Amino acid sequence: MANNTISLRSLLEKEKLNGINFLDWFRNLRIVLKKERKEYVIEEAVPNDPGANAPRDDKDKFKKHMDDILDVGCLMLATMTPELQKQHADMVAYEMIQNLKEIYEGQACQERYETSKALFQCKMSEGSPVGAHVIKMMGYIQTLEKLGFALIDELAIDVVLQSLPNSFNQFVLNFNMNQINKTLPQLLGMLRTAESNMKKGGSKSVLMVRKAKGKGKKVAKSKGIGKTKPKGKEALKPKGGVSKDGKCFHCGKPGHWKRNCPIYLEDVKKDKASWSISFRMSETHLAGNSSSRGSSTEGDSVGMEENLLRQTEPQAPVQPRNPVQPPEPVQATQNPPDVQTVQRECLMSMKEMFDQLVSNLK
Repeated sequence: MANNTISLRSLLEKEKLNGINFLDWFRNLRIVLKKERKEYVIEEAVPNDPGANAPRDDKDKFKKHMDDILDVGCLMLATMTPELQKQHADMVAYEMIQNLKEIYEGQACQERYETSKALFQCKMSEGSPVGAHVIKMMGYIQTLEKLGFALIDELAIDVVLQSLPNSFNQFVLNFNMNQINKTLPQLLGMLRTAESNMKKGGSKSVLMVRKAKGKGKKVAKSKGIGKTKPKGKEALKPKGGVSKDGKCFHCGKPGHWKRNCPIYLEDVKKDKASWSISFRMSETHLAGNSSSRGSSTEGDSVGMEENLLRQTEPQAPVQPRNPVQPPEPVQATQNPPDVQTVQRECLMSMKEMFDQLVSNLK
């Protein structure tokens, strides 16, 4: 027991308190006092003397407390620099710690800042072991907790998941969607399992296994891939031919389709001939009208000028019947449309429609 105590106290003797290393020195001091079960000395103030008439147990507790205060105070002074020893020579252990905390409180703020910065900027590089990365982040989180700024478990897990590379994106997605509640050590075990699975089969194969898990069926390839549909007349051909009971929709006789009906084909030829004759006659009529219209162009133009002059002449104002509603202004008449041009356009469109119909029937 004595040898273990001496070996632990050597931690404080190797690195004495010099003002810059207060946090490290205080951490080592707590380790030594915790081993000797004297940590309460720096956490509790000096108790009052129970008096001569107090019970024996109270007197024994008071005496032990004072002995521990003396022992811890000497240990603290022995592990300080001479300048700090002079400042704290007349103080007990509890008063020393409170005074040192006030002096070096700014150092604690600086350490908190540096630790939080290292924690939130910590990123795992692709291919590096996930175990060492998570353990390092857990050390930062524990340091913040000792400084009095503990992170809740949910926030600590989010910080760790955000530091992982892209190869763990599917793991993070499944973890958040399933709303898994785990501690940091449990999360470390899950990440190590996921890392080993990705190394065995690759990240893509692992994800495919997870998606297809529980289905027991393979996705069958579509049989129609690579085949083109028939175009043109081949798409219109019936696969089974003409049935014996089928009848033509035009003549009503069985044994053929409407497009192969001789009566229907003869009617189409007659209609085509009649349409061509009527179109030629209309073209001849339009040619004659255009020649006769050329001679009367000058007279028509003169008449149109006279009409325009009459419309522009000043007229007497028209008295409105209803004084509340003024009459609408008289608008100039527009030129009548060219009848021959309209007829020609109609005949051309009818001819195009007829030719299209004949080509479809073929």
